Amino acid sequence: MGKKKFVKAITSRDEDFAQWYTDVCRKAELMDYSEAKGFIIYRPYGYALWENMKNYLDNSFKKTGHENVYMPLVIPESLFLKEAEHVEGFAPETAIVTVGGNEELQERLIIRPTSEVLFCNHYAKVIESHRDLPKKYNQWCSVVRWEKTTRPFLRGSEFLWQEGHTAHATEEEARKEALDMLDIYEDLGKNLLAIPFVTGVKTEKEKFAGAVDTYTIEALMHDNKALQSGTTHYLGTGFAKAFDINFQDKDGSLKSVYQTSWGVSTRLIGAVIMVHGDDSGLVLPPYLAPIQVDIIPIMQHVDGVLDKANELKKSLEALNIRVRLDDTDKSPGWKFSESEMRGTPLRIEVGPRDLENNQAVIVKRYNREKITFKLSDITESIPSLLKDIHEAMYDRALKNIEENTREATDYETFKKIMNENAGYVKMMWCGDEACETKIKEDTKATSRCMPFDQTPIGEECPVCKKKAKHLVYYAKAY
Repeated sequence: MGKKKFVKAITSRDEDFAQWYTDVCRKAELMDYSEAKGFIIYRPYGYALWENMKNYLDNSFKKTGHENVYMPLVIPESLFLKEAEHVEGFAPETAIVTVGGNEELQERLIIRPTSEVLFCNHYAKVIESHRDLPKKYNQWCSVVRWEKTTRPFLRGSEFLWQEGHTAHATEEEARKEALDMLDIYEDLGKNLLAIPFVTGVKTEKEKFAGAVDTYTIEALMHDNKALQSGTTHYLGTGFAKAFDINFQDKDGSLKSVYQTSWGVSTRLIGAVIMVHGDDSGLVLPPYLAPIQVDIIPIMQHVDGVLDKANELKKSLEALNIRVRLDDTDKSPGWKFSESEMRGTPLRIEVGPRDLENNQAVIVKRYNREKITFKLSDITESIPSLLKDIHEAMYDRALKNIEENTREATDYETFKKIMNENAGYVKMMWCGDEACETKIKEDTKATSRCMPFDQTPIGEECPVCKKKAKHLVYYAKAY
């Protein structure tokens, strides 16, 4: 009875995916809504997911020579206006401070939607010589973008992220940096989130405002919509020239630096929910999960049950496994449902009968498989079980991409796929933005990226019949 009561409040994914997503965010206690529209409260369990992502990435950044800094929350409007293309891209989303204390400000302050201009202004002051390069900085912070339509983690008026900003002496070095960071994000997906990403270059229409090239990681959700999960940008010298970021090279000549920027955000939490979750709640990849093992005692009032549960907890913690022992007075059925809702990868059930038989039942959250182990074998078995679960979850997500990636060589087939199946559709493109616009108007699909493998599947653009220049992945997207 307790189990049904706990799960009943979750809408089925196939009935209403958007409502299912919101239900999981609330019922798994990842977040709550704040009094300010579009701003959310990150509850401990939700923030723990972000902390684990942050720690993984921060370690990767530092291994590759990046340093953490922190830039101000606000940008003077005159500074923000220095890079025209950048401003045009972000102006509709900016929140502006006009009053400080009781006095109207002489110059308005932009609450950062991103920090390119702050880093550029700083770099112009601290970079003088080739000896000062490269500068490889990153910051962990929040940004504000005044969104009209919001959804927890996916799109909010404020979100948490990291933003890297680097300056280099050569174009070659800067381009390599942008691609190297894309590799780090791809590694995050594969080895922490169990999410395979489609990677490639954004079209001119979809790239970051002010970038020469934007590279992206795209994930495919359960409802076959794509989610842009992170981007890296080769910025060239545009910002450097606008902000006079110059250095004296080895030959004595004065040159502009070449720059990159790159970032991922708490949108990745949304990706994990929608790629792996099911009708009972979260399904968390083992290395990301704040709690990797739930130990649930059955008939815990019986002598020996709690003692054995505590013994298992200590032995697993000694292996740096993140464990929770649920010794509350809730019913076992309630505890099982709560563990499932929170997506804990493994559940160990221990009761009097198990003690008599010197065994315990282990349940895998991702497929609900039940395995009986000898009590003496449990501790040493958990690490390999977690590894197997991670790999199985990644493979399942990869299979979903493979089964929902199709090719179209004519426009009618493209529209039919988008209306009936969605997912990714690979199609040739002439390079004209008008064709992208028509595709969006006709199907609501957008170009997600031009993959690095540009093996053609036709010679003409199916939309306009002109000669094709690029292979593109299209999808409906969040």
